[in-house]
Amino acid sequence: MKAIVAEKTGAPDVLKVKQVSVPTPESDEVLVQVFTAGVNPVDTYIRAGYFEVAKSNFLLGFDLGGVVEKVGASVSQFKPGDRVFCSTGVRDGAYAQYAAVKASRTFPLPDNYSFEEGAGIGIPYFTAYRSLVTKANAQRGETVLIHGATGAVGYAAVQMAKELGLTVFGTGGSEEGLKMVKDAGADCVFNHREAGYADKIKAASSGGVDIILEMLANINLVKDIALIKPRGRIVLIGSRGETNIDPFTIMSSEARIFGVLLFEANDQEWTEMGNFVVAGLRSGHFRPKIAATYPIEAAPQAHRDQIENAGTKGKLVLLIKH
Repeated sequence: MKAIVAEKTGAPDVLKVKQVSVPTPESDEVLVQVFTAGVNPVDTYIRAGYFEVAKSNFLLGFDLGGVVEKVGASVSQFKPGDRVFCSTGVRDGAYAQYAAVKASRTFPLPDNYSFEEGAGIGIPYFTAYRSLVTKANAQRGETVLIHGATGAVGYAAVQMAKELGLTVFGTGGSEEGLKMVKDAGADCVFNHREAGYADKIKAASSGGVDIILEMLANINLVKDIALIKPRGRIVLIGSRGETNIDPFTIMSSEARIFGVLLFEANDQEWTEMGNFVVAGLRSGHFRPKIAATYPIEAAPQAHRDQIENAGTKGKLVLLIKH
């Protein structure tokens, strides 16, 4: 089968199209014929060598949309021909024509969702749930600031926060991005490229917000601490470097700061997340925004666009032909 292989860790150009063997599913796995694969920031970190994985000739990708080809001996919830989306349970990588995936990380894709949308669901929506519910324990009527709401996770979090009954503040870096966030359901939007935008958020929230989902902590954490209400919760979803904070500012407000890494979720949490996300898909309340699609051969460009951009607007997706 055709797949994208990272010949070594490094720049995007290490990603090459190669022929590799079709995996055989284990007893608790399904073999999926992959039509679309989502590109996530974590994929670029692994490719660049920030995480300890194989040093050479490894596959990438955690999110995909496709059709079940075969099921393992102990799998009863899926059958060949089922439309599915998958996240994080991919044994080798999603940037390939076929992938072996844990059945517990495979979910039904409703017929009114495209495979492109299927590849845009996984990490963004599960991360949004883990941030809002598992970590922040969001309660109906609270106010959440989604600091960086135009990316795939931020956009999912806007939809999910409204479903949970929260008042949603979202930031973006352009008029187009702000319109997108507003259309997703945000109650108030703010341009985080404008001077003084944090003051506007504080005024609009009558002194601060209950919860902040932070996509770029190395840049924004100091602002977040100033914006959080006493005993509020800040959830760190993304960061690209170090930052300096005064611990007293956290002590004085008794704010709580959580880190989120979806891969740390246990099986019970995955079941809970999956039930909630699939219910939101079936009701039509959750629908990912696809920013751009690329042929699989353009995976290096997709990786560049994921990191070297002025503000991603939704999910980047690879299209995989058979």
